[in-house]
Amino acid sequence: MTRGTPPRVAVFGIGLAAYWPQFDGLRERLAGYQGEIERRLAEMGAEIVTGGLVDTPQGARAAGEALAAARPQLLLVYTATYATSSQVLPVVQAVDAPVVVLNLQPTRTLDYEAMTTGEWLANCSACCVPEIAGALTRARIPYRTVTGTLLDGDPAWGVLGEWLDAARAVHDLRKARIGFLGHTYPGMLDMYSDFTQVHAQTGAHVEVLEIDDLVARVESADAAAIELKDEEIRAVFDLAEAGTDPIAAEITPQVFEWSARVAVGLDRLVEDFELNGLTYYYRGVGDNIAERVSSGLIVGNSLLTARGIPAAGEGDLKTNLAMLLLDRLGAGGSYTEFYGLDFDEGFILMGHDGPGHLAIADGRPVARALGLYHGKAGAGLSIEMQVRLGPVTILGLTQTADGRLKLLTAEGESVAGPTFRIGNTNSRIRFAKDPATFFDEWCAQGPTHHVALGIGHQVGGLRKVADLLGLELTVVT
Repeated sequence: MTRGTPPRVAVFGIGLAAYWPQFDGLRERLAGYQGEIERRLAEMGAEIVTGGLVDTPQGARAAGEALAAARPQLLLVYTATYATSSQVLPVVQAVDAPVVVLNLQPTRTLDYEAMTTGEWLANCSACCVPEIAGALTRARIPYRTVTGTLLDGDPAWGVLGEWLDAARAVHDLRKARIGFLGHTYPGMLDMYSDFTQVHAQTGAHVEVLEIDDLVARVESADAAAIELKDEEIRAVFDLAEAGTDPIAAEITPQVFEWSARVAVGLDRLVEDFELNGLTYYYRGVGDNIAERVSSGLIVGNSLLTARGIPAAGEGDLKTNLAMLLLDRLGAGGSYTEFYGLDFDEGFILMGHDGPGHLAIADGRPVARALGLYHGKAGAGLSIEMQVRLGPVTILGLTQTADGRLKLLTAEGESVAGPTFRIGNTNSRIRFAKDPATFFDEWCAQGPTHHVALGIGHQVGGLRKVADLLGLELTVVT
């Protein structure tokens, strides 16, 4: 999976200048705590910009101007001890970044019998957090809090890791260039998208491509590049016999070479247009070159997806964005839909006849030739894979009646067992509720019929992604 660009995180601590002459060494001790926080955040993959320990309203204005110049993706406020909210608001107003207040005290408990005022103030992280929350609320500035300790293993550090991952994912989405090749599968009304709204609500750029852009690169692919791609495909995939499905076929040299050639063309398309994702569908007619190229896309797009350039078939732009988010959270993100419900064993079969995220496959993926693609034109090489066994998350991106994008997610488990051998990705996914109840509750949210399927339980990080994007998130549990 592609972890993406390290998030730039601004950190400033707060204390009260009146304390320093009263309690010798207190300021230095608190600054040391802040330095430890910044060091650990850097080890977790953040690019740190520090505003130091702010102890006056004047200092807050200066820190705000300095941090704003760095253009961070996240602003962390460390409440080292009590401080007035006037030392926070000017910084937050100056820095255009989501705000997380860190209420991290040094210890889990206190020595109540031996406690002194100075020692209490060194552990007084919580004291000003409600005040800050009240001030930010009245200023109409969204914020979140993270409460815990500075100690190793404290759950708060896992939450901070989710914030860093979310900032990384959202940054990559907002900077992404998503190629839209062809058009949406005719009649799939749930998937039709307003490109301008995608730009406005996510920051991603949609680059509209012609099938001729790809055809030209496929036709000009050189023999050396095709040979290298041939070797890559053989290294990644097991090549399947025809099998029992009547639409399956033998993998002929011509079919294999064509998939390799198209994959080379896709690589060049991605490079030339600087793409971070590809949404595609094109039917073609009468075995023309557009149909032949469109028929050879699945293998190459699976390889792209495994490299962190997610590809979504049938022109599903919204699911392509969901795939990119899951990939940048380190979960992969395979193009998936609901295949069938198994009421006896209590799971839902999920997969698709298009690209899969090979980096999260359980074992080696299989390439199988198909004599036709059901519901589509053409024939060619397709893939089979099951997502890695264990915890998984599905993420959908849909649209409300008023045009707002909406994230929809659920956590489950990929379980072992036989799946289809029809040249499709498919996995057995068991959710906490029985298949009928889960499916009805999912559909009640007005979803798009595709989702991104990734490994691990990712709802914690996705809640923060939704916060950073300003999008609604519904968790079906």
